[in-house]
Parts: sequence; C-alpha cells; structure tokens
Amino acid sequence: MKYDYLIVGAGLFGAVFAHEAAEAGKTCLVIDKRPHIGGNTYTYLQDSVNVHKYGAHIFHTSNKAVWDYINQFAAFNNYINSPIARYRNELYNLPFNMNTFNKLWGVVTPAEAKAKVAEERQKTGITTPNNLEEQAQYLVGAELYEKLVRHYTEKQWGRPCSELPAFIIKRLPLRFTYDNNYFNDKYQGIPEGGYTLIIKKLLARAEVLTDTEYFGFIRENKDIATKTVFTGMVDEYFGFRYGPLEYRTVRFETETLDTEDYQGVAVVNYTDPEHPYTRIIEHKHFEFNKCPKTVISREFSENWKQGMEPYYPVNTEANEALYAKYRALADKEPNVIFGGRLGEYKYYDMDKVIAKALEVARTELQD
Repeated sequence: MKYDYLIVGAGLFGAVFAHEAAEAGKTCLVIDKRPHIGGNTYTYLQDSVNVHKYGAHIFHTSNKAVWDYINQFAAFNNYINSPIARYRNELYNLPFNMNTFNKLWGVVTPAEAKAKVAEERQKTGITTPNNLEEQAQYLVGAELYEKLVRHYTEKQWGRPCSELPAFIIKRLPLRFTYDNNYFNDKYQGIPEGGYTLIIKKLLARAEVLTDTEYFGFIRENKDIATKTVFTGMVDEYFGFRYGPLEYRTVRFETETLDTEDYQGVAVVNYTDPEHPYTRIIEHKHFEFNKCPKTVISREFSENWKQGMEPYYPVNTEANEALYAKYRALADKEPNVIFGGRLGEYKYYDMDKVIAKALEVARTELQD
C-alpha cells in the first residue's frame, strides 16, 4: 500500500501532523524506532503512578488556540510548576523571586531586593561578559550564581561555565514578587492519565509501526509514501555529511519507594557539586496522586554519542553554523518535511511543537 505520508517519529510533531492529515482525508504511516508512541512525552503506569519516562513534561502556554487544540484530546488538571532548588542542605524557590531573595539575603520588600541585586552585580566589576560565568554574575551577582546557577549549569552542559558562551544565558528571570509559579503562561497543567493517551487519540486514524528504524525500513520500502515527514536527527538523515551536530542526552534512574512522599514537591533541582544528578522528579505530585508508594527519577545530563537518545541541541555558534549547512540540504530535499526538535535542531516547548506542526500541516494540506 502506498500512503500519502510516511511520518518518521511518533512524538508530538508527528502525531499532530498525522491527525491533521487524517482530517484532510490523507493516509499516513507513522513509524518510530522506540517500542512505544509518544516520543519524549511518553508516560506509563508504574506502581499506580504515571511516570514521565523521559523527564518532566509540564504543559504551559499563552497560546489559546494551542490550549484549545490540545484540550480536545485530554482533560488537564490545575498543576502549577513550583520547583525547589537544593544547594547542599539549603532550599530555595525557583524561579528567583522574593522567597529566594529573602532566604539568601534577608531582604523583605521588592525595593530592598532590587537594591541588593544591583549591589551584588556591582561587586563583580563585570561590564562586558565574555562567557556564561561572567554573564550570569553580571546578571545576578556572585553569590546567587554560585549557589543556584553554576553547578547545575555545569552538570547540565558537561563543562565549566567559564568555557560556555555567554549567549546561553541571555537573561535570568528575576521576579520581585512572592509568587512561586515557574511559568508566566496563562494556561498550565498535566493531562489526566498522562500524555500517551493524547498521542493515541492523535494517531487513531494512522497506521503505526513501533520498533521500526527509518533507514532500514526505507531501504526495503522506497516507494511507501508520496511524501515524508521526518522528525529524527537532520544530520543523521544526510549521513552526517558535514559531521555530527552536538547534542546532550539524559540518563534516568527511576525507582519505586515504599513511602507516601519522598520530597514533597514534583521537581527538586540539585544546584551543588556534590550530587551528580541535576534533579529528582517525584512523579505522583504531577497528578496529586494519593497512592501509598511513590516513584522518583534521578536525571543525569551526559554528552551524547551515537546510539544514545539525543535530547536537546547544543546551540553554540559552531553548531548553529553546522546546522545551517544541513538546513540548506533539507530545503532542497524533494518531498521531505523536516520538523521537531531534532529535525530542526531547535529546543521546543511542547506548545511550540504543536503550533509549528499545525502551521506546517495547514500549509501542506491547504490544497
């Protein structure tokens, strides 16, 4: 059978495109190399807890059209993301707000906090930041940088902040209120029952093959579809012609604990150098689960190597220049649409993935 579209990747981008294509009367075959659908949003039940297998996915958006769209496929709870930063045995609220500043410096009013931030910045003597370390200190001063930025960032990127480009931290959000809501977006929540249920509904009218790697599959099925939607690694698609792009990957250690509540909050970032992981996720808090056990995941950020799962691009100037070469090849590739974080070598929040997939689908299917 020949399909209108072969969609490579059963994550959000591919699933939204497949749904829109089905709405337009098109046929789709969706393949994914993993043994499940959902991409990095995949959730599954473990000991009565919905686990975010590939890390916390908290849906948030200010785009009402996207919010209305995704709510067709699931009911969302009213979860508000209020993570905690742990520096050794000190706990701080994120994002940096009045609770953070009060704990750190004893200031009480917004005016006092602003004055203290200005004082801390001035102490550094930095006027033209040359790297991430200097950029962060230029924005918030040395003490806040040391306790809440430096070690977390170095674990996340696998290199000293002094060796990272300044533009990675263009700004650090400082909020002079006592509001612990991490996101400013109007709409926020977690789908009841997990994200996998959403993907199933989006793919309901497509044929789906999991455990199916694209390159081997297409060699055996060259004429399987009129067009391809490719959400895998753009550099891999072109055989790493100009060399591989750089990615970071994440390793998870997930376990069930025989306790009702491990850390009292869904997300704790570990901002000290002693803990090798960047954060611990306690999944039950995303859905206000009251079961007697809990499931936690420790996250370790690592350098990506071939054979690993790439999570997010390393958007240095060198990588952006390399991606531009692949983008030029992609623009000339007949009958192939590249999309998603790997296909476009771009970090996307979930709402932005949906918005882009809808935009691409509507442009493609308007005829």
